[in-house]
Amino acid sequence: MARRRLGRGLDGLLPPAPPASQRSANSTAAIEDLHPGRMQPRGRIGAEGLAELAASIREHGVLEPILVRQRPSGGLEIIAGERRWRAAQQAGLKEVPIFLHELGDEAAFEAALVENLQREDLNAMETARAFQRLVDDYGHTQEEIATKVGKERSTIANALRLLKLPNDVMDLIENGDLTEGHGRALLSAPSVSIMKKLAHNAVSKGWSVREAERQARRLARGEASASPHKPAKSANVRDLESRLSRALGSSTKIHESGKERGQVRISYSSFDELDRLIEKLT
Repeated sequence: MARRRLGRGLDGLLPPAPPASQRSANSTAAIEDLHPGRMQPRGRIGAEGLAELAASIREHGVLEPILVRQRPSGGLEIIAGERRWRAAQQAGLKEVPIFLHELGDEAAFEAALVENLQREDLNAMETARAFQRLVDDYGHTQEEIATKVGKERSTIANALRLLKLPNDVMDLIENGDLTEGHGRALLSAPSVSIMKKLAHNAVSKGWSVREAERQARRLARGEASASPHKPAKSANVRDLESRLSRALGSSTKIHESGKERGQVRISYSSFDELDRLIEKLT
């Protein structure tokens, strides 16, 4: 059977509903009782989109409850729905509908991640960092993460690879100047400095993902085929070159090929000059 687009969804991640003595799905809470969640994988909430949502909430209200849990210090911590909560504040609401669940940190983070993925609210870097947090903090494998969010394991692996990019390039992706595809293409560049240069060229010149990949691979091939850098000539060799050039009246270069071995190359620009050199050397 084909995997659902987003795995189990929120319902599959949540434990059974709390008893009737606790607030139910159709409870409401005062705006000021809610607090941003520590488990929120999204780093930024766009002001323009928030204003549009606030206008909709003024007209229709908050149609979907905000998922929350109790805070040890009092009040309610938002697990999923922070954007709705902030828009409700802008819209002037005093109360919002809530769905109270007692979740541990891991379940709360997974629920927040799945909700954001379902709404496509996360950019590529936020998604990558969220997946990495599931690995680092909760010990999940890539296959387990894929099952939880309903994506292929290769998708998880590709997202995590973006975290190998330099911070400058990750910022360009997070700001929307480059796409996730650009980021993966740049990973084939031979060095961090070249990645950065290519990234800024991709932005300024409007490169497609394919062009960014072509440029990165071209430079990678060029570096691999380049001959090793030859050590600088010693002061003694440079002095000998200078003395020979003055003595012969022509440019002379010494090329060392091993210990006490090498070649002397004398340049000439005409047969007459070559005849003159031969006379001096014989």
